[in-house]
Amino acid sequence: MNTNLQTATLAGGCFWCLEAVYDEIKGVHSVESGYAGGHVDNPTYRAVCGGDTGHAEVVQVNFDPNIVSYRDLLNVFFAIHDPTTLNRQGADVGTQYRSAIFYHDEEQKKIAEELIKDLNAQKIWDKPIVTQVEKLDKFYMAEDYHQEYYASNPYQPYCMAVVAPKVSKFRKHFLELLKKQPV
Repeated sequence: MNTNLQTATLAGGCFWCLEAVYDEIKGVHSVESGYAGGHVDNPTYRAVCGGDTGHAEVVQVNFDPNIVSYRDLLNVFFAIHDPTTLNRQGADVGTQYRSAIFYHDEEQKKIAEELIKDLNAQKIWDKPIVTQVEKLDKFYMAEDYHQEYYASNPYQPYCMAVVAPKVSKFRKHFLELLKKQPV
């Protein structure tokens, strides 16, 4: 196993969407869907969806920083979800769908805060970024059926309507980061 791997933990709405995109980035070794930022140990999907645990749906991305930088992963993150809506992504509403970066060390915190400042200054969005930047306390792996959900269920209606367009947007705007280059 590569001992130089680092971990990014990101919340940007439904974890199926984020996982599907990060799976395609070169330098990413694994992506796990799960929960972070709450106050209940070992939360279940049902409990998180109820909004009472305080958790967000997140992905934990294990990556090789010699191939893809943390900043690149964050640039993708900000491009594939709306970081200006509080506790909402599209039709998904609740704190479990909030935009958040759960940093693992002070360097990640610094990079996230600088990027948010830069993006706000560029006025890419009409409203300011509301993405929370907070230290990761605990990550809980989601149930097995959530792992690689889009890869296993590409024709499920939610995947076709919500996940597939995000994957397409990523492919269009981040061609240089794709694991597999188009022929």
